[in-house]
Amino acid sequence: MIRVSAPAKLNLALHVTGQRADGYHLLDSLVVFAVLGDGLSIAPAPKLSLAVTGPMADGVPTGPDNLILRAAALLSPDLTAAITLDKHLPHAAGLGGGSADAAAALRGLARLLGCALPDMPSVLTLGADVPVCLSSSPQRMQGIGEVLSPLPPLPPLWAVLVNPRVAVPTGAVFNGLASKRNPAMTAPHWTGFDDFIRWLSEQRNDLEPPALTLAPEIGQTLAALQDSGAALSRMSGSGATCFGLYQSAAQAADAARRIADTQPGWWVQDTEIQTG
Repeated sequence: MIRVSAPAKLNLALHVTGQRADGYHLLDSLVVFAVLGDGLSIAPAPKLSLAVTGPMADGVPTGPDNLILRAAALLSPDLTAAITLDKHLPHAAGLGGGSADAAAALRGLARLLGCALPDMPSVLTLGADVPVCLSSSPQRMQGIGEVLSPLPPLPPLWAVLVNPRVAVPTGAVFNGLASKRNPAMTAPHWTGFDDFIRWLSEQRNDLEPPALTLAPEIGQTLAALQDSGAALSRMSGSGATCFGLYQSAAQAADAARRIADTQPGWWVQDTEIQTG
């Protein structure tokens, strides 16, 4: 039995810098990963199968379009294994859950087969977030997701992730952009928590304004995080999950409790950010 983690992906900043002729958007994003996430268990079996368990299992497709099964087919069309996805992240929430699951499947199945991972162009066929999720380490992600650069060491970080349980279609968010040619991030540089927050506050998530138009609940979520004492709050990816950043585990845990108490219908989780 092989067990592989699929940590939640957070876009702490996400700048849309252009659009290619084929429709793919060009991005410049600071990507980190939480300790919180999904998990996969993989075992040898006479045929390929996928089962889904966990608190967020409902609604996860298990047919051939599932990214985990597509990842398996990418490694080998004849691959056989019993895969179980323990689903903890909400669906279509701006946390890269499907991409993280696909990346975890690639890592685990490659170990099972004793083979190399696919090349970058092949991995990109699964989605723009899958290459960075394969690394599961802090990265600057550019291009359509294929240009990955290491970052300066991150300070210790904790986050509260909040999803108001509203659906925000990614396509509609991108279509709502006022401009698809926006300035890139400034060069990443910081020496500690305060310096990091100062630098990050000068960056953006260009998808946040159109997402707010589609789902005003995102504004309520950001306000709740800011009121909880977050050093910075922002939407992750195309939403609707938002994050607040904190300097200690105790601060994050206290903020998560207070938000969950006032908004019992929201998905609220505190987590440590992986800094390396």
